[in-house]
Amino acid sequence: MISSEAAAASRFELLQQKIQKNYKAFLYDCDGTLADNMQAHKDAYVKVAIAHGVPLDPALIDELAGWPTLQVIGEINKRYAATLDPVPFATAKSKVFFEEYIEHTQPVDHVVAHLKQHAGIEKIAVVSGGSRRTVTKTLTVLGLYPLIDELVCAGETPNGKPFPDPFLRAAELLGVAPEDCLVFEDGAPGVASAIAAGMDWIRIDQL
Repeated sequence: MISSEAAAASRFELLQQKIQKNYKAFLYDCDGTLADNMQAHKDAYVKVAIAHGVPLDPALIDELAGWPTLQVIGEINKRYAATLDPVPFATAKSKVFFEEYIEHTQPVDHVVAHLKQHAGIEKIAVVSGGSRRTVTKTLTVLGLYPLIDELVCAGETPNGKPFPDPFLRAAELLGVAPEDCLVFEDGAPGVASAIAAGMDWIRIDQL
């Protein structure tokens, strides 16, 4: 049986092999890309939804990976013909995630290893559909926050993923042209955002 360390090393090598040119900046999604916490986010969504009488299928959260929380809630309302109030729901979901899950966040080892290898050499940004408070705490738990040059989070651009705005804002803050950025993502909305921004990308969950 392959050890977890060997598996992570193998995925790291695959990741390195996919990088075909010299980039000036690396842009990472947070949840599911740097942080192995998508199940925790799904559990928090489901717990709050059930409390409001909505039997949420957690597969929907996978489908919408990278969307800002308020947009996810809007889609839940659409799919389930529900009338969830987005702001109180988002507040409750964030509270559950913070109180029950966030301190136990684990890294996606091969992606975290890549970030650490390049921090201080290339520019580093994290571009997330989560709130700045949640993303900052997640990166702090992982020990990555001091290595990040810029952070772009939900509500900080006119449109979130899958629109290009978040990645373009990160490139602007870093002072790097979009074509010189490489994006690391784990969901279709994030990849669509990177493509729309004119950036190369790697889907880390498909290595």
